[in-house]
Amino acid sequence: MAGVSSESLAAAQEQLEKYLPHATLSLAEELFGIVGVLDAGAGVRRALTDPTREGSEKAALVSNLFAGKVSPEAETIATGLAASRWRDPRDIGDALELLAATVVSAVAENRGPGSAGLDALEDDLFRFNRAVAASHEVQRALSDPQAPVQARTALAERLVPGAGPEALVLIRQAVAHPRGLRPTGVISRFLELVSARQRRWIAEVRSARPLTAEQRTRLQASLDALYGRELKINAEVDPSLIGGVRITVGDEVLDSSVVSRLSELRRKLAV
Repeated sequence: MAGVSSESLAAAQEQLEKYLPHATLSLAEELFGIVGVLDAGAGVRRALTDPTREGSEKAALVSNLFAGKVSPEAETIATGLAASRWRDPRDIGDALELLAATVVSAVAENRGPGSAGLDALEDDLFRFNRAVAASHEVQRALSDPQAPVQARTALAERLVPGAGPEALVLIRQAVAHPRGLRPTGVISRFLELVSARQRRWIAEVRSARPLTAEQRTRLQASLDALYGRELKINAEVDPSLIGGVRITVGDEVLDSSVVSRLSELRRKLAV
């Protein structure tokens, strides 16, 4: 996904955040269901990605399709995507699938404590992919388009006994609606999302000198207060920073290193 589609996805992900603290698996399942409807209707996809149509017109089309059939939250998310611009007809379905999987990840995250829910979800998804990779017979059975969906999903669930409800939602989706990929390929994409969410719980700290116990305690308290959650600190020494620290949490970088300040000074002098 690139260009205008990437921008639309980023905006949709930002809007989705307000739903995540109280996300439910039913919301994710509704969004996956909408993906299925879009995948089955080439005409609908083309209409929703037609650059000559107004965003409000496309949003109204989605609202007419799903009003009363899904929750208000799912309808709002879907109409928001429809009102955006997309480079390719498939992109809107890909974006909605990603948002649905993000909701599942958030449900696991909210179970906690800390990142434990995400860790368990990641483990279940890895177990599924390893089990499938270990058997050519299972691979053929899960990818057989002639086999009933219910039979394929039942087989998939037996591969991961004791898996959590979040993992089962993603596994069922990957097996029932792989969208042109192998089920393990879909699960690998879901794993990337889970890993990205896990990184929000880790602070990668690089400093020119080793942190003292007091410095680490103060840093822990400051980061926990800033992000509203108890982060795990991974600290390493990087003499190239000269002084200060560089902290990375997810996609955010907090940089007070001398190297960073010198780079900023050089940039200003070059203007």
